[in-house]
Amino acid sequence: MADAFYTILEHRGLLTVAGEDRKTFLQGMLTNDITAVAPDRAVWAALLTPQGKFLHDVFAVEMGETLYLEGEQARLEDLKTRLSKYKLRAKVQLAVAEGWEVAAVFGPGAEARLGLPENNPGAAMPFAGGEGLAFTDPRLPGAGVRVLVPTEKAGPLLEDAGFTAAEFTRWDSHRIALGLPDGSRDIEVEKGTALESGFDELHGVDFRKGCYVGQELTARMKYRGLAKKRLVPLTVVEGPTPAAGTPLLTPEGKEAGTVRSAVEGHALALVRLEHLDTPLSAGAATLKVALPDWVALPAPKEATGG
Repeated sequence: MADAFYTILEHRGLLTVAGEDRKTFLQGMLTNDITAVAPDRAVWAALLTPQGKFLHDVFAVEMGETLYLEGEQARLEDLKTRLSKYKLRAKVQLAVAEGWEVAAVFGPGAEARLGLPENNPGAAMPFAGGEGLAFTDPRLPGAGVRVLVPTEKAGPLLEDAGFTAAEFTRWDSHRIALGLPDGSRDIEVEKGTALESGFDELHGVDFRKGCYVGQELTARMKYRGLAKKRLVPLTVVEGPTPAAGTPLLTPEGKEAGTVRSAVEGHALALVRLEHLDTPLSAGAATLKVALPDWVALPAPKEATGG
């Protein structure tokens, strides 16, 4: 297979959610429909504050009688603590999983090589003889596949399947160019919102499910069109790739947004909507927004006569 790669995502890990109330508990916590999670179906979702601000993003999958939340490794204890506050009498057990690794697989034909259907985001199936799970990224066709396996098994298994190991920067460039956020690297904790970060178009919010933490603000932003910024990819036109946290400025020196993550001429930044078509600078670099076709922007409001 030409140009098909895998990268071990050392910054991602797993939280287990076991117990007979596991799905109903998470259904009231996360933005997506957790009842849809099955051995053959994964979903992407967020945990928000009661005020609708971002806390964590997770991929929810099911193996056996346990749900697994793939999230940021360094913040799994925080995720566990925040979920535990709402547990009350629910029959659930939360634990940070040990002995697992997460791999991202990407490139033409990646799904087919792993036995997954193509153009079916969220499709999942057992991997490594049932020891692990492979699932197509639920967010976007072309995003690739996530593989969850016992530690140190992903590399040998994926190489046997014809994939080539790639540095983290290669995967990072791939997902930034697609406009896909990577947890708190791209979405500011307790400040960012789901809709500014693409959760609507990327199938991370279900507006038909029942209540969940942070639903009120999320629904209000959706139906009243209140989002004023969007997390979008940019390409460097000239100059060095800017560092995360660098302000984006208009030619007049007005702040238009902030770079969240960047690598090799690509950046993901939170940009004010009125500046998406504006030439921008970040430090010594000149950039332009490379808006993906999946992004749905609010229609411009018609001017009213006086």
